[in-house]
Amino acid sequence: MIEVVIPVGVALATGFSILITRIHSRVHELDRRVDGVELRMATDYLAKSEFSLAMERVEAHMVRIENKLDHLTNKKCNP
Repeated sequence: MIEVVIPVGVALATGFSILITRIHSRVHELDRRVDGVELRMATDYLAKSEFSLAMERVEAHMVRIENKLDHLTNKKCNP
């Protein structure tokens, strides 16, 4: 009876270790991919403060254009 249990136990232990190794390699690969995404996001995308500053500048230019258009229309309407 013990002759049957030992090979079955060894086979189970081997199968379990192979399963754990595969899971570990997949987790490691996912970790590397997530690190790559984090690095790309950090280098390719704007910070919120930079975006806010750029939008303020665009808005200031738009206000200047609006004021110039208002001034031109007021001149044409009131000669």
